[in-house]
Amino acid sequence: MDAARVGVITFPGSLDDRDAARAVRLAGAEPVALWHADHDLQGVDAVVLPGGFSYGDYLRAGAISRFAPIMTELVAAAGDGLPVLGICNGFQVLCESHLLPGALLPNAGLHFVCRDQRLRVENAETSWTSEYREGQELVIPVKNRDGRFTADPSTINELEESGRIVARYLDVNPNGSINDIAGIRNEAGNVVGLMPHPEHAVESLTGPSTDGLGFFTSIVKKLVDA
Repeated sequence: MDAARVGVITFPGSLDDRDAARAVRLAGAEPVALWHADHDLQGVDAVVLPGGFSYGDYLRAGAISRFAPIMTELVAAAGDGLPVLGICNGFQVLCESHLLPGALLPNAGLHFVCRDQRLRVENAETSWTSEYREGQELVIPVKNRDGRFTADPSTINELEESGRIVARYLDVNPNGSINDIAGIRNEAGNVVGLMPHPEHAVESLTGPSTDGLGFFTSIVKKLVDA
């Protein structure tokens, strides 16, 4: 097939859309710019919701983005199996849109956190993690103000028992997330939310590692092999 086409949605206040597009390109796919006010996903094969502060994080982080016109199309497409990765603010948007359970609350201590973070891959069978192995340790930057994942006890138990935790923090829990949760997936495995920023760990020149590139090569491999 031709190069996979991966859409990157830009909302007002998105900061990392260009970084995500670069990571997509480095992984061998064609990044496609998508605009929050449009109703057209342009026939892309997958979508990334990048980090930032969409709509200024007014009300709650991701709360207004949920109602962006393009999210109507994305929610429907994700329900039909379209692979979607939400990074940081994108993770918040996915939770607000009910594509993923739970919520992202202000960090414990109410401080913005920016650091290189050790993670462990818990599930290597999603559309976005197949190039990793279960238990693999990564170093990927984390930078957030509202990164504390939470959910009711029954939801947490379901996520744990069904293998829907994608990644956990190691050594230090930077934001107070329950069970050190750094990322989760939906039941089907095509939608993943991740609080750390893999797009900032794709080149040895600028990142603490290249450990984040696997999230993007995973989806490219899946799409090419499909």
